[in-house]
Amino acid sequence: MKDADRSYSQLKKEQLGRESELLSQLLGSVSELKDLATFEADLGLRRNEILFKVTVEIEDTRNALKQAEQLVDRLKKHLSQLEGLHRILTKK
Repeated sequence: MKDADRSYSQLKKEQLGRESELLSQLLGSVSELKDLATFEADLGLRRNEILFKVTVEIEDTRNALKQAEQLVDRLKKHLSQLEGLHRILTKK
């Protein structure tokens, strides 16, 4: 009977050891999932920041292009006026 008690005690101890190991693995998995969730959230924030910066850069570039086009139009008008004045002044 003493051997049976020892054998049962040994089996119970081994079972508790396996359960403890499994629990540790599960807790490690939960920790990894939390880390992954945090990483995904940070990645989402960074994506939004980059998207905002790109949107601002697009608007700034459009505005600069519009200003450049307006400058070209003004320069063309000024050139045309100068050419007209030149024609008038060169006529005798």
